[in-house]
Amino acid sequence: METVEQLPKYSLSDEQEKRIILREYRGLLRALKAELKLGDKKLIRNAFEMAVEAHKTMRRKSGEPYILHPIAVSKICVEEIGLGIRSTICALLHDTVEDTDLTLEDIQREFGTEIAKIVSGLTKISNVIDVNASKQAENFKKILLTLTDDPRIILIKLADRLHNMRTLDYMKRENQLKISSEAIFIYAPLANRMGLYNFKTEMEDLAMKYLEPESYKFIAGKLADSKRERGRYINEFIKPIKEKLELAELDFEIYGRPKHIHSIWNKMKNKGVSFEEVYDLFAIRIILNSSPEKEKEDCWKVYSIITDAYNPSPERLRDWLSNSKSNGYEALHTTVMGSQGRWVEVQIRTKRMNDIAEKGLAAHWKYKEGSPENYKDESRFEKWFQQMREVLNNHDTDSVDFLQDFKTSFLSEEIYVYTPKGDVKMLPVGSTTLDFAFAIHSAVGSKTIGAKLNNKLVPLSYKLHSGDQVEIITSNKQKPTEDWLSFVVTSKARGKIKDSLKEEKRKVAEDGKYMVQKKLEGMGASFQQYNIEELVTYYKLSSPLDFFYKVAVKNIDLKELKDFKLHGDKIAAPKPIKEKEEKAASASSSALKKEAELIIFGNSGDKIMYHLANCCKPIPGDDVFGFVTVGKGLTIHRTNCSNAAKLMANYNHRVVKTKWAKSKEISFLTGLKIVGLDDVGVVHKITNLISGEMKLNIAAITIEAKDGLFEGNIKIYVNDKEELDFLIQKVSELDGIESVARYDTDLSSS
Repeated sequence: METVEQLPKYSLSDEQEKRIILREYRGLLRALKAELKLGDKKLIRNAFEMAVEAHKTMRRKSGEPYILHPIAVSKICVEEIGLGIRSTICALLHDTVEDTDLTLEDIQREFGTEIAKIVSGLTKISNVIDVNASKQAENFKKILLTLTDDPRIILIKLADRLHNMRTLDYMKRENQLKISSEAIFIYAPLANRMGLYNFKTEMEDLAMKYLEPESYKFIAGKLADSKRERGRYINEFIKPIKEKLELAELDFEIYGRPKHIHSIWNKMKNKGVSFEEVYDLFAIRIILNSSPEKEKEDCWKVYSIITDAYNPSPERLRDWLSNSKSNGYEALHTTVMGSQGRWVEVQIRTKRMNDIAEKGLAAHWKYKEGSPENYKDESRFEKWFQQMREVLNNHDTDSVDFLQDFKTSFLSEEIYVYTPKGDVKMLPVGSTTLDFAFAIHSAVGSKTIGAKLNNKLVPLSYKLHSGDQVEIITSNKQKPTEDWLSFVVTSKARGKIKDSLKEEKRKVAEDGKYMVQKKLEGMGASFQQYNIEELVTYYKLSSPLDFFYKVAVKNIDLKELKDFKLHGDKIAAPKPIKEKEEKAASASSSALKKEAELIIFGNSGDKIMYHLANCCKPIPGDDVFGFVTVGKGLTIHRTNCSNAAKLMANYNHRVVKTKWAKSKEISFLTGLKIVGLDDVGVVHKITNLISGEMKLNIAAITIEAKDGLFEGNIKIYVNDKEELDFLIQKVSELDGIESVARYDTDLSSS
């Protein structure tokens, strides 16, 4: 371990702070001990001193010296991802170029081109030329594009984001929402695809803590209350398995772990069940110390031992030994019936598989380099990586669209589909036969007219499942059409279809270009770039191509040019009416930002133009935020709305902090979904409680009964969330009611 007598000279007055910084720095060196080679300590010391000097006047929101953040990020990179010396240097310097006087040239001079390039990739875009563009989306796009250069940039960025989330308590509420939304929208899925499952689950749990605080506290409390009882159950469950594994002379570890809060909450929401009804609140993990050639054999041996001891659920077997996930994850998962009629998930993997499961990409490469003879075949991870490179290299698209396409194509779970010759293609869940055709080859996709699945014809929009074997049928007369974009999900398919449509559009636009030239010359103006840009701006289009195309297909009437004025051979467009409206909306947005703390709904609601989002229909008491929409003022969303993460992650500059004022004079429309036994008089009991006892207005009610159960949807007016929660409690207490839940579907069509 390196001994350091004193810190570099900088103006920190508090000796205690110096000791804390020194302690954290030494902890980083201890974590790196196994990696350190001759000269490495000096390099790390140089990076540390540069970072300390650069950040010497800066403090975090918590009040602590800023330098503690890059040290913490470096430790996460080393201890939780397994990165080495160069990544540590980059992590120490990752905020210097953006936030301090240090330049990339300084870093390059001291540490070389490779490290300077990684630090550059970690530096946010300082400005975006297009004022309407999303700065957040541009930054995400920049980070993702670095995958083609050096994946360490993303791994360090994930470590940076994880540390920010661990210290979110000190941030303002709006920043907590923004950072949590970004985590849910892009960083947690990205961590998962990089193989960092622990990062993914911790980010999801921390994001939920701020986006859905009540639900988070509820589940965390339930887990804490049941911890002792759960521990007893796990020990009893493990005992017979442990004995059998020891008899089989296997080298293993076995332990239980609770499911993560976000995962439990998702199951409760998706399946409409209570906490007590989530059947696998915890999982048992068995980690084997096996030689590479015996890994699969030993895992299946353990599976056999478990299913001898407990009855398995056949549909819950997950075999990622035969087909590893694209992020490199390998394991066997099975769910078995334990005592007291409780389902328990058991995960079986080797030490190598466990390292890859926890440290992802970095561990995958370490093992590959350590024993290349065991990695002769290109791994699923690398195939996925190559597919991603292809798409990232063709990134001529709007940042928000790019991000959405990337999420759909690469951050969702995947399926495996086979060609007629037995070659496997990895595709995201939800992929269609047309996506599969483009995955084979762009030329095949563009000419696809249909497909055969098990010798049966299926349409282009048919959604595929793992294990499907598909034969693509093509025709030279076929061309991509606009409606193809409505059902393909992969970036490759969408990109190639758009390119093809653009080419067709370009051909049509040539006619429009000729028509515009004739018209301008007829007016006495010249066909020049200035005049074309004036026309594009006037018609609010994104490019000359769109303008020429719209002229060619008669969507724009060139007779309107009579209102343009001539200055020599240049034209001057009349001021469009909409421009004034947009200026007013922009001014309104600025005013709203300045008075963000003062925005109150309820009695004062008429002072501000706002409307409630139909996607989540917030009511007073809900945690909400305002979203500035041009021409429409504020749209109010719940922070746990299905669209919230995307809006806050991509357009944070248009998010406004909001709060409610209590008012018993205004009612808000919301909805309840009720499920129960189809008993005589059940509807009367429900309506009597709502209208008679609680004096609430019902806007609409629909009841459907089938096989002894009924499902009712009730649209109802309430004053606030407190009243709604009380109503849910009262309805739940009625005889024969199975579940009552608020629903967020569009309530506008009452």
